[in-house]
Parts: sequence; C-alpha cells; structure tokens
Amino acid sequence: MTELKVTQVKSKIGGTQVQRDTLRSLGLRRIGAVVLKADRPEIRGMIQAVRHLVTVEEVD
Repeated sequence: MTELKVTQVKSKIGGTQVQRDTLRSLGLRRIGAVVLKADRPEIRGMIQAVRHLVTVEEVD
C-alpha cells in the first residue's frame, strides 16, 4: 500500500483555525515535522486544505 510522506514547510501562524486544526489532525506540530499517512481520500482532502503549508511525497 502506498503511503504519503507529509512535511510541514511553513508556519501555521496567520492561518485560519480550520487550517491549524487540519495540521494538528495530520500530526504536524512544527516546521520540519514529518509524518507518514496512508494514501486515502480523507488524507488527500486534509492535505489539499493545507497544500500551501506542506510538501507531499509518495513512499512505497
């Protein structure tokens, strides 16, 4: 199963409450934090909401 490597590259300061909550739900707490998530539509939607704050790589 494919996984997504999500890295926070920008600060959540100045973002909306929804964006801050989405980053926390993804498990990202600070710049440079990295999490591995299953490649599912729910996760893709969360990433889409904060796409300007994170980078995403596919990992096998």
